[in-house]
Amino acid sequence: MRITSAALGGRYRPAPASTSGPRPPRDARNAFTGSLSAGLGFVPLGLAFGALAVRSGLDPWWAVLSAAVVFGGSFEFLLIGMVTAAAPLATIALASFMVNVRHVFYALSFPLHRVRGRLGRTYSTFALCDEAYAMTAAEEARSWSGRRILSLQFFLHLYWVGGATAGALLGSLIPDGVTGLDFALTALFTVLALDALRELRGDLPTPVLALLSALAARALFPDQMLPAAFALFTAGLVARHLATGRRPRHA
Repeated sequence: MRITSAALGGRYRPAPASTSGPRPPRDARNAFTGSLSAGLGFVPLGLAFGALAVRSGLDPWWAVLSAAVVFGGSFEFLLIGMVTAAAPLATIALASFMVNVRHVFYALSFPLHRVRGRLGRTYSTFALCDEAYAMTAAEEARSWSGRRILSLQFFLHLYWVGGATAGALLGSLIPDGVTGLDFALTALFTVLALDALRELRGDLPTPVLALLSALAARALFPDQMLPAAFALFTAGLVARHLATGRRPRHA
């Protein structure tokens, strides 16, 4: 029996739109696009790390496992020498803490609260690297969802593992005279810092305070410049917040 519009009370009810066919999440696409610039710095450095690990006498799988499980960036280069020298675990743990203690300050403002799920937050905490923090601290990142933040961290992790794997397997093909690979991440952070300065919109005291903190840490704590500079900068920001917050407000 054919059902007409009259049988439905004169109202036409269109069939629901088809939802077949998978659509890639928009957050994942945006995260992948945004991660490309940082990936250009991760890949050559990963190549250098994988090649150095193999040339130091370690097996290729060691470089891949280190990139996937440790994901410590500069600490992994230090770890190569410590492993080949059979350093005690306590020494390795102390070195890891001293190199990565800056992540404690990152956690103060990293938008972990947007990431949903215990598993997602656990991975986001593990994959919190310098580049992910710098990109999520930008003005435009304030509207990013937790899925986009998590996808960004995953792609950065993938770049590092992929670069280390390629370096471990093909590192012998890289000529020794190639220069500039070690400057890739420095150039990336320079660009990110310039973008952050442009977004301050006239807030000159913040970069000045950062520069003074770095200079003071360099003069007072040259062996622990990075954590000292972070500590001084954080203390300066807290002091400025307390000073400006206690000023009387005028109508």
